[in-house]
Amino acid sequence: MVSVLSMAQDKLPYYEIPDPAKSYTAGSIAARMVDGLGFRYYWASEGLRAEDLSYKAAESARTSGETIDHILALTNVILKSVSDETIVDVKTLTTFEAKRSQTLWNLKKASDILNATEDISKFDNDKFPFWNIINGPIADAIWHCGQLVTLRRASGNPFTSNVNLFTGRLKK
Repeated sequence: MVSVLSMAQDKLPYYEIPDPAKSYTAGSIAARMVDGLGFRYYWASEGLRAEDLSYKAAESARTSGETIDHILALTNVILKSVSDETIVDVKTLTTFEAKRSQTLWNLKKASDILNATEDISKFDNDKFPFWNIINGPIADAIWHCGQLVTLRRASGNPFTSNVNLFTGRLKK
């Protein structure tokens, strides 16, 4: 029997990376970076157990669960930088599943907005240009996805070998 949670997880974005845009624009390239992050996060976080979420490599390090919270906060920054979307406070989400879902949907919404935008300079603000979103929260979240993969290996729950990060698809 398939649980409701399992069915909801099947509907989450980034099980596979979306088909690319038909043309290269600043927006479609930025969106593809977000899609790559979404795909990596989907699989880095897929199937994490309670013991994985509480695992940390050293006393001074973050747990996997704390890393999940940090990635969610980064995706809030990404989405807020391209929209007026009301951002969900990380503290209001109490389950791993809710945090994972919100993270993936934040990325999907940001990607959709970027894909529909040719001139992403419109997302520059009085403090920072959009460039900082790329080298800041997008790159940082990708970095932390790699940490999740390392932490889950260390806690005995390795990343699936069925994922092809180059094509953004599952291996056949």
